Amino acid sequence: MTIIIFAVGIAILLGIALVGIYNSLIKLRNRVHNQLAQVEVNMQRRADLIPNLVETVKGYASHEQETLQGVIQARNAMASATTMTEMANANNQITEALSKLMVTVEAYPELKANLLFQQLQTELSNIEEKIAYARQFYNDSVNKYNTSLQSFPRNLIGGMLGFRSEEYFEASEKAKEVPTVSF
Repeated sequence: MTIIIFAVGIAILLGIALVGIYNSLIKLRNRVHNQLAQVEVNMQRRADLIPNLVETVKGYASHEQETLQGVIQARNAMASATTMTEMANANNQITEALSKLMVTVEAYPELKANLLFQQLQTELSNIEEKIAYARQFYNDSVNKYNTSLQSFPRNLIGGMLGFRSEEYFEASEKAKEVPTVSF
């Protein structure tokens, strides 16, 4: 009789441990998904700002069609992204296209002095900072979740329950290149 009570007690403790591990993995995975949603919200804010920026620049720099088309294409790529890799690539395309646009703007002092353009540029700068922070928080959440999922005994339990590692939001290979500076 003592052995049966002992076995039932062990089974209950294992059940409680299993439920605890499962719930903590769910909580961590949901945090990752929440942080990804925050990244997406900020990236959408930036994408929503782009048409206004393009129209403002178009009025001053109408012959810069190639640069403006690059920005629009990058925005469209962001809108159609469905996976983390596609989102990261689209984000990098937008960043690159906007950088080219800002270089183009340097040639138009009257555009740089335009109040609407200045407001859009300030808003874009603020959104870029928010995106950077959101990506950082997302990657921190992914790190915590993946580490938890890969630790024993969660790796056994998580694998049996269908939990999978999440992808980091990574910079493009181009962003990793060291810029050359010459004087």
